[in-house]
Amino acid sequence: MDLATTAALVMLIGTVFFLVIGTPISISVGISSVAAMLVILPFNGGMVTSAQRIFVGLDSFALLAIPFFILAGNIMNSGGIAIRLINFAKLFSRFLPGSLAQTNIISNMLFGSISGSGVASAAAVGGIMSPIEKKEGYDPRYSAAVNIASAPTGMLIPPSNTIIVYATVAGSVSVSALFMAGYLPGILWGVAVMIIAALMAKKRGYISHEKMSFTQSIPVIFAALPSLSLVFIVIGGILAGIFTATEASAIAVVYSLILSICYRTLSFKALPQIFLQTAKMSAIVIFMLATSSVMSWVMAFTQIPNMIASGLLSITDNPILILLIINLILLVIGTFMDPTPAVLIFTPIFLPICTSLGMSPIQFGILLVFNLSLGTITPPVGPILFTGCKVGNIEIEQVIKTLLPFFVAIFITLMLVTYIPAISMSIPELMGLVK
Repeated sequence: MDLATTAALVMLIGTVFFLVIGTPISISVGISSVAAMLVILPFNGGMVTSAQRIFVGLDSFALLAIPFFILAGNIMNSGGIAIRLINFAKLFSRFLPGSLAQTNIISNMLFGSISGSGVASAAAVGGIMSPIEKKEGYDPRYSAAVNIASAPTGMLIPPSNTIIVYATVAGSVSVSALFMAGYLPGILWGVAVMIIAALMAKKRGYISHEKMSFTQSIPVIFAALPSLSLVFIVIGGILAGIFTATEASAIAVVYSLILSICYRTLSFKALPQIFLQTAKMSAIVIFMLATSSVMSWVMAFTQIPNMIASGLLSITDNPILILLIINLILLVIGTFMDPTPAVLIFTPIFLPICTSLGMSPIQFGILLVFNLSLGTITPPVGPILFTGCKVGNIEIEQVIKTLLPFFVAIFITLMLVTYIPAISMSIPELMGLVK
């Protein structure tokens, strides 16, 4: 057995062992990767190379966007922005079956597109909508399922921290192009959930009777405009070349802070706790990025991606089946691994395979994030699933059966995104972001 194969086995077995005994994934990856490095190189050389890879992995200006967007999302979550977006969403959903559930879906899409966090959407929007829906006679299982199924749309509709992480790992992939590529898949996900929610609402008799005149709508629109403007400022500024994605994240923090203070829903006393929460969340992501840089070096040296590609191609050379297998693997991975480490670990493995099949790195990025976003609402890990159940005051076992039709609709949408490149690529191409 050569050194490369031995190192690959050490890293794989070590990672699995540490995860089984309950070690955090970032530490599991870091220890196993350094151990594999020491198989390849002498002790001094291995330790120096590991340290170098950690610093190289974090030496990216684009990574500064992650803590800023996390901070902006936390400020929005505490700053009264969600209720204004919910009132705005009612303007479009009040005619639909199960109007309150439809409001929840549209609000999650809007709040997610501003905060970039599915968990924040599930907590902020679900926390407001669940008591209202319960008061109107909605089954808590149905309300929780709708909130959970629609919350991950914010991980696709920009700005998205997961997409920024992918852009960093994938190399020369435009963040702007990835942002634009996420719009249609994210909207299609939301529409798929709306269709299932409407069918279930009709069956359960949740028919809308709420009316709102034009004069009543005007103050609702004006109240929501400042919050909605953040999307145009951030995305518009990036596309116009006024500022980078990292600079846009800082602007998002300042804008959301000013907005929350103007709404008088955020006190200065709450800021230290928000900053502390942001620091903890950012540290987890950044530390994972650091340790995964060592793993990426070891994988490149041991040619693990090439071995996996050869293994897939030995099963079949049909591109349709290969992409289906990759999707199924990613769906399984997403059920027990958070999106950020999964992106860091599996991008170097599957990106070369998909590009060899003629898929754009931009489309693959959206496919990857879509799969892993679906994992956030499935057990056993499912952070959005747990958050949605908590704010809905319901047990996970009670909501899973109601979620099944939503899973089917979202999976069908995933297949469309996988096999129809135009869904991801049309907007970036129209805007001249892809050559």
